[in-house]
Amino acid sequence: MSEIKKINILANILGDYHRSGNEYLFKCPKCSHSKRKLSVNLTKNCYKCWICELSGKNLTRLVRRYGEYNHYKQWAEFEGIVDLSTYDDIFKEQFIEGETEEILDMPDNFISLCNKDASISSLSAKRYLKERGITKADILKWKIGYCPVGEFASRIIVPSYNSEGDLNYYVARTYDNRRTKKYMNPNARKDIVFNELYVDWSTDVVIVEGVFDAIKAENAVPLLGSTLRENSKLFKQIVKNDSAIYLALDPDAERKTEKLINSLLKYDIEIYKIPIPLGKDVGDMSHEEFLECKNQAKLFRDTDDVLLRKIMSI
Repeated sequence: MSEIKKINILANILGDYHRSGNEYLFKCPKCSHSKRKLSVNLTKNCYKCWICELSGKNLTRLVRRYGEYNHYKQWAEFEGIVDLSTYDDIFKEQFIEGETEEILDMPDNFISLCNKDASISSLSAKRYLKERGITKADILKWKIGYCPVGEFASRIIVPSYNSEGDLNYYVARTYDNRRTKKYMNPNARKDIVFNELYVDWSTDVVIVEGVFDAIKAENAVPLLGSTLRENSKLFKQIVKNDSAIYLALDPDAERKTEKLINSLLKYDIEIYKIPIPLGKDVGDMSHEEFLECKNQAKLFRDTDDVLLRKIMSI
């Protein structure tokens, strides 16, 4: 009986369907292909579009993303999701609110490395990036530059742009080993989504520790060394967009990872943990090495999964 009710909810969201064996075929809400190419399997609790690759391992995400609040409430009853209070503000579009974001200027003496700067002062900066495995394509994508003199002298500058294309933060990392302070960042709020301008919330989003980790991972957002609070802008955007999250934090940050997984599971976010080899961090890897690790990511379905895997790792 519940299967019929679930299919009725999906039909209200996605339109007419036809059945093929254990699968129900709908028109895809993402690519809007003229034929029914979205395959839904209630038994396996998964879905996949054979045209645009929209897919997931939890039908609740499909209902949340493309349905209305009343659809989700009905679906939640069948799934045994009791506490809906955390979702009220999300579906009423009151979740993303806050102070006006700061708009910054680039530091004085900033020089972009995206152009054909062949000056002597750029050689050390370019050498440092090359040693870290950062390519010319990475430099162009992340709009990386440097400061040869001034307050941020001998530092790589990685800028962050908000969804409107305005500069809202930057990370300044020294490439001169004689300097004791590795990072020297602006006097600005860190409660941002770093480089949100380039984040695609409709696909997998990778969460990493720092900016140089993010450069090695596709569609990644760095935590900037902080924890991810539930009232932070990044956390709110994850929940609002119902993005599938891949965590790639340092191996020595297990407690932070566990806490973050539990927080996201409260909002029924599809979350994976990427195994990072001991003694390595994402920033040390090549793009190919990171992708290989991502392909081994483990899905966490509930808090019991978190506890079980913690016990098994002891």
